Amino acid sequence: MAAHALSTPVIGYPERPAVDFSNLETRRHLSPAAIRGFIGIAEKWELNENQIRSLLGGIASSTLHAWKSNPGKRVLDQDTLTRISLIGGIYKALHTYFGAIGDHWITHQNDSPLFGGVTPIEYMMSAGLIGMYEVRRMLDSWSAGH
Repeated sequence: MAAHALSTPVIGYPERPAVDFSNLETRRHLSPAAIRGFIGIAEKWELNENQIRSLLGGIASSTLHAWKSNPGKRVLDQDTLTRISLIGGIYKALHTYFGAIGDHWITHQNDSPLFGGVTPIEYMMSAGLIGMYEVRRMLDSWSAGH
């Protein structure tokens, strides 16, 4: 499947095609850095193993440890790369909006209508990929001043 450019250009950003996570060679190339980046974010957010595994789609503990011990030999699937991409975007948006304190936001209770009193990490764990997308979209909107 070929990557397609966004149908509507975003002002201030160059028009370029989306990364094609369905392509095996693309996944092979991106996987090691994606794993290392995700683990780094999880450490900064002080996530426990259950939270990490949940964000990655419910992977087994042994899989997580294998990825951590040798990320260069892993090729992630499209779903996992999408999840990691969303987490990377959330991390970036938190730091854009909150600065250095952004890492603490993810694990603190939040009374906004989206979260209903639970922490953003709990929300993302229960709502899955769609919840991660909603958090990313909300934070991007905040960061853009909307």
